[in-house]
Amino acid sequence: MFSKRTKVVLYSVAGIVVILALLIGWRYRPYAFHGMVMSSPEFAPNFTLISSRTGEPVSLRDFKGKVVLLYFGYTTCPDVCPASLSDVAKALDRLGRKADQVQLLFITVDPERDSPEEMEKYVQHFGGHFLGLVPQSPEETFAVATQYGIYYEKRDYGSATGYLMDHTATLTLIDKDSYIRVVYPFGTEPRDLAADLNYVLSRW
Repeated sequence: MFSKRTKVVLYSVAGIVVILALLIGWRYRPYAFHGMVMSSPEFAPNFTLISSRTGEPVSLRDFKGKVVLLYFGYTTCPDVCPASLSDVAKALDRLGRKADQVQLLFITVDPERDSPEEMEKYVQHFGGHFLGLVPQSPEETFAVATQYGIYYEKRDYGSATGYLMDHTATLTLIDKDSYIRVVYPFGTEPRDLAADLNYVLSRW
Protein backbone atom coordinates (compact mmCIF):
# COMPACT_ATOMS: atom_id res chain seq x y z
CA MET A 1 0.00 0.00 0.00
CA PHE A 2 1.26 3.44 -0.89
CA SER A 3 0.97 6.30 1.53
CA LYS A 4 -1.21 9.26 0.62
CA ARG A 5 1.87 11.38 -0.02
CA THR A 6 3.42 8.73 -2.25
CA LYS A 7 0.21 8.47 -4.28
CA VAL A 8 0.18 12.23 -4.79
CA VAL A 9 3.78 12.11 -6.04
CA LEU A 10 3.04 9.20 -8.36
CA TYR A 11 -0.04 10.91 -9.77
CA SER A 12 1.94 14.10 -10.29
CA VAL A 13 4.71 12.24 -12.11
CA ALA A 14 2.17 10.41 -14.26
CA GLY A 15 0.51 13.72 -15.12
CA ILE A 16 3.83 15.24 -16.13
CA VAL A 17 4.63 12.21 -18.31
CA VAL A 18 1.27 12.53 -20.08
CA ILE A 19 1.77 16.25 -20.68
CA LEU A 20 5.28 15.68 -22.04
CA ALA A 21 4.00 12.93 -24.33
CA LEU A 22 1.30 15.25 -25.67
CA LEU A 23 3.78 18.06 -26.20
CA ILE A 24 6.22 15.77 -28.01
CA GLY A 25 3.41 14.38 -30.15
CA TRP A 26 2.28 17.89 -31.03
CA ARG A 27 5.83 18.99 -31.84
CA TYR A 28 6.52 16.08 -34.19
CA ARG A 29 3.09 15.58 -35.74
CA PRO A 30 3.03 15.63 -39.56
CA TYR A 31 2.50 19.07 -41.05
CA ALA A 32 -0.98 19.48 -42.56
CA PHE A 33 -0.80 21.24 -45.92
CA HIS A 34 -3.75 23.27 -47.17
CA GLY A 35 -3.96 21.70 -50.63
CA MET A 36 -3.78 18.31 -52.31
CA VAL A 37 -0.44 16.78 -51.28
CA MET A 38 1.37 14.53 -53.72
CA SER A 39 1.87 11.31 -51.76
CA SER A 40 4.73 10.38 -54.10
CA PRO A 41 6.19 13.70 -55.32
CA GLU A 42 6.75 13.70 -59.08
CA PHE A 43 9.53 15.50 -60.91
CA ALA A 44 7.98 18.58 -62.51
CA PRO A 45 8.01 18.30 -66.32
CA ASN A 46 10.34 20.87 -67.83
CA PHE A 47 9.22 23.39 -70.44
CA THR A 48 10.69 26.34 -72.31
CA LEU A 49 8.51 29.38 -73.02
CA ILE A 50 8.98 33.07 -73.78
CA SER A 51 9.62 35.33 -70.80
CA SER A 52 7.40 38.39 -70.47
CA ARG A 53 10.33 40.25 -68.90
CA THR A 54 13.02 39.69 -71.53
CA GLY A 55 11.21 38.30 -74.57
CA GLU A 56 13.71 35.44 -74.52
CA PRO A 57 13.17 31.69 -73.92
CA VAL A 58 13.18 30.62 -70.27
CA SER A 59 12.85 27.11 -68.82
CA LEU A 60 11.38 25.79 -65.59
CA ARG A 61 14.81 24.33 -64.78
CA ASP A 62 16.21 27.87 -64.71
CA PHE A 63 14.42 28.32 -61.40
CA LYS A 64 15.86 25.28 -59.65
CA GLY A 65 16.85 26.36 -56.14
CA LYS A 66 13.67 28.39 -55.73
CA VAL A 67 10.16 27.31 -54.78
CA VAL A 68 8.01 27.77 -57.88
CA LEU A 69 4.28 28.49 -57.88
CA LEU A 70 2.83 27.59 -61.28
CA TYR A 71 -0.46 29.08 -62.47
CA PHE A 72 -2.22 28.88 -65.85
CA GLY A 73 -4.59 31.66 -66.90
CA TYR A 74 -4.85 34.73 -69.16
CA THR A 75 -4.71 38.49 -68.83
CA THR A 76 -8.30 39.26 -69.86
CA CYS A 77 -9.75 36.82 -67.34
CA PRO A 78 -12.51 38.82 -65.61
CA ASP A 79 -12.36 37.32 -62.14
CA VAL A 80 -10.61 34.05 -61.29
CA CYS A 81 -7.09 34.92 -62.47
CA PRO A 82 -6.81 38.33 -60.80
CA ALA A 83 -8.28 36.90 -57.60
CA SER A 84 -5.84 33.96 -57.61
CA LEU A 85 -2.79 36.10 -58.30
CA SER A 86 -3.83 38.67 -55.72
CA ASP A 87 -4.05 35.90 -53.12
CA VAL A 88 -0.54 34.74 -54.03
CA ALA A 89 0.74 38.32 -53.72
CA LYS A 90 -0.79 38.58 -50.24
CA ALA A 91 0.76 35.27 -49.24
CA LEU A 92 4.19 36.42 -50.42
CA ASP A 93 3.80 39.67 -48.47
CA ARG A 94 3.39 37.57 -45.33
CA LEU A 95 6.74 35.86 -45.97
CA GLY A 96 8.79 39.05 -45.87
CA ARG A 97 12.33 38.48 -47.15
CA LYS A 98 11.67 34.76 -47.60
CA ALA A 99 9.51 35.70 -50.60
CA ASP A 100 12.75 36.21 -52.55
CA GLN A 101 13.06 32.42 -52.59
CA VAL A 102 9.69 32.03 -54.36
CA GLN A 103 8.92 32.51 -58.08
CA LEU A 104 5.38 32.70 -59.47
CA LEU A 105 5.20 31.61 -63.11
CA PHE A 106 2.02 32.68 -64.87
CA ILE A 107 1.55 30.72 -68.10
CA THR A 108 -1.03 32.08 -70.50
CA VAL A 109 -3.57 29.73 -72.08
CA ASP A 110 -4.44 32.54 -74.52
CA PRO A 111 -1.23 33.33 -76.43
CA GLU A 112 -3.37 34.61 -79.30
CA ARG A 113 -3.99 37.79 -77.28
CA ASP A 114 -1.34 37.60 -74.56
CA SER A 115 1.91 38.85 -76.03
CA PRO A 116 4.99 38.99 -73.78
CA GLU A 117 4.45 42.76 -73.49
CA GLU A 118 0.84 42.36 -72.40
CA MET A 119 1.82 39.66 -69.94
CA GLU A 120 4.53 41.83 -68.41
CA LYS A 121 2.16 44.76 -67.90
CA TYR A 122 -0.30 42.40 -66.26
CA VAL A 123 2.05 40.60 -63.86
CA GLN A 124 3.65 43.85 -62.73
CA HIS A 125 0.37 44.66 -60.97
CA PHE A 126 1.10 41.81 -58.57
CA GLY A 127 4.78 42.36 -57.76
CA GLY A 128 8.32 41.52 -58.72
CA HIS A 129 8.04 37.83 -57.83
CA PHE A 130 5.69 37.25 -60.78
CA LEU A 131 6.82 36.31 -64.28
CA GLY A 132 4.63 35.79 -67.32
CA LEU A 133 5.38 32.98 -69.76
CA VAL A 134 4.03 32.77 -73.31
CA PRO A 135 3.87 29.64 -75.51
CA GLN A 136 4.71 30.22 -79.17
CA SER A 137 1.92 28.13 -80.65
CA PRO A 138 -1.42 26.47 -79.77
CA GLU A 139 0.38 23.12 -79.86
CA GLU A 140 2.93 24.30 -77.32
CA THR A 141 0.18 25.67 -75.08
CA PHE A 142 -1.59 22.32 -75.18
CA ALA A 143 1.59 20.35 -74.53
CA VAL A 144 2.57 22.34 -71.43
CA ALA A 145 -0.94 22.52 -69.99
CA THR A 146 -1.52 18.80 -70.47
CA GLN A 147 1.66 17.92 -68.57
CA TYR A 148 0.22 19.65 -65.51
CA GLY A 149 -3.35 18.42 -65.85
CA ILE A 150 -4.72 21.81 -66.90
CA TYR A 151 -7.97 22.04 -68.86
CA TYR A 152 -8.73 25.10 -70.96
CA GLU A 153 -11.19 25.92 -73.72
CA LYS A 154 -12.13 29.01 -75.69
CA ARG A 155 -15.73 30.10 -75.09
CA ASP A 156 -17.70 32.83 -76.84
CA TYR A 157 -20.46 34.05 -74.53
CA GLY A 158 -21.26 37.10 -76.63
CA SER A 159 -19.23 39.36 -74.36
CA ALA A 160 -18.30 42.83 -75.58
CA THR A 161 -14.67 42.06 -74.71
CA GLY A 162 -14.63 39.00 -76.98
CA TYR A 163 -14.18 35.35 -76.13
CA LEU A 164 -13.29 34.01 -72.69
CA MET A 165 -11.16 31.03 -71.71
CA ASP A 166 -12.56 28.42 -69.38
CA HIS A 167 -9.60 26.94 -67.51
CA THR A 168 -8.47 25.01 -64.46
CA ALA A 169 -7.66 27.47 -61.70
CA THR A 170 -5.32 25.42 -59.55
CA LEU A 171 -1.94 26.56 -58.22
CA THR A 172 0.95 24.09 -58.24
CA LEU A 173 3.80 24.24 -55.72
CA ILE A 174 7.14 22.92 -56.99
CA ASP A 175 9.95 22.63 -54.46
CA LYS A 176 13.58 23.77 -54.83
CA ASP A 177 14.56 20.41 -56.32
CA SER A 178 11.83 20.62 -58.99
CA TYR A 179 9.40 18.16 -57.40
CA ILE A 180 5.66 18.80 -57.40
CA ARG A 181 4.58 18.88 -53.76
CA VAL A 182 1.12 20.43 -53.45
CA VAL A 183 -1.74 21.48 -55.74
CA TYR A 184 -4.03 24.19 -54.38
CA PRO A 185 -7.66 24.76 -55.35
CA PHE A 186 -9.04 28.16 -56.25
CA GLY A 187 -9.84 30.18 -53.14
CA THR A 188 -7.00 28.95 -50.92
CA GLU A 189 -6.52 31.59 -48.22
CA PRO A 190 -3.32 33.66 -48.44
CA ARG A 191 -2.46 32.91 -44.80
CA ASP A 192 -2.71 29.17 -45.49
CA LEU A 193 -0.55 29.39 -48.60
CA ALA A 194 1.98 31.52 -46.70
CA ALA A 195 2.13 28.94 -43.91
CA ASP A 196 2.79 26.15 -46.41
CA LEU A 197 5.46 28.15 -48.22
CA ASN A 198 7.16 28.95 -44.94
CA TYR A 199 7.19 25.25 -44.06
CA VAL A 200 8.55 24.20 -47.46
CA LEU A 201 11.22 26.90 -47.47
CA SER A 202 12.46 25.82 -44.06
CA ARG A 203 12.69 22.12 -44.93
CA TRP A 204 13.16 21.43 -48.64
